[in-house]
Amino acid sequence: MESSTIEHFLKQRIDGLTGSPSIEPMAGGQSNPTFLLRFANRKLVLRKRPPGQLLPSAHAIDREFRVQHALRDSGVPVPRVLLLHEQPDVVGTAFYIMDFVEGRVFHDASLPRVTAAERSAMYGSAARTLAQLHAVDVKAAGLADFGRPDGYFERQIARWYGQWHLSTVAESNAIETLKLWLDANVPATSGPAMIVHGDFRVGNIMFHPAEPRVVAVLDWELATLGDGLADLAHFAAFTWHMTNGEYGGLAEVDTNGLGIPSESEFCNTYFSAIALHRRIERFHIVFALFRNAAIFEGIASRARHGNAASAGASAAGRLGVVLAERALRLIQ
Repeated sequence: MESSTIEHFLKQRIDGLTGSPSIEPMAGGQSNPTFLLRFANRKLVLRKRPPGQLLPSAHAIDREFRVQHALRDSGVPVPRVLLLHEQPDVVGTAFYIMDFVEGRVFHDASLPRVTAAERSAMYGSAARTLAQLHAVDVKAAGLADFGRPDGYFERQIARWYGQWHLSTVAESNAIETLKLWLDANVPATSGPAMIVHGDFRVGNIMFHPAEPRVVAVLDWELATLGDGLADLAHFAAFTWHMTNGEYGGLAEVDTNGLGIPSESEFCNTYFSAIALHRRIERFHIVFALFRNAAIFEGIASRARHGNAASAGASAAGRLGVVLAERALRLIQ
């Protein structure tokens, strides 16, 4: 990316910027490349689509921008987005600009270097933040057309099964078995359509620099309308059903004395905050692992094509088959 081109573009659209920006890649995530722009008087974040061949409907920069803009006055902590540019003339692909938020992002669910009391408060804040998101009035936020309100799990199962086969280089008996089981076990009842983040996990939550509370929820690429229990199960899958070597999970971590709640305690905090009269079932965890198997297989595909956002994409992509097998064990 050319610093002078970005500088000229942004100074025409954002008042008060001074100096020429430095551009630094920001770590974390496997999806849309993200950069810190340091002007003399302000820090901004640029998030863009990756270049090259992409899977259908993936890397939806415009949807990320839209949902964060819609939530700006909702009380849900999101970075303030400033502009969306969908043409490739400035940085080669579509991108948007948002304010930089000061805070801490942990890519390890054990939340290292904080006290047990802080960990407990941080997990409680995360659960309540998720409930706050799911309590947003979809129509009032202007997002009634952000997704179809019915048949969420059926569509998601079909979508991610299709994405697996678009991405993979080898067939998976586990994926075929999981698809059949999920189709046959979709819960009979679902609640009202909610804004679903799609990737709500510790690594996409920013905590205050010094206080044990959430100040921003990041990475809205997969946001849509649907069933909030999918978000809750996604958080649970990344936290309690993955190992520390798999995105910093807790599956093999001794959490005694760390102040970290159990999976059921976290879920109860969420349910208390939203007063939802349904509960997580085995289906939701199996679905979360199945879905993430397909997502990680997509990461592996991007690594093979040379357009992955992260240097660790090849290693992360190997989790596809691992998670599919883990989900399979839950139904056998």
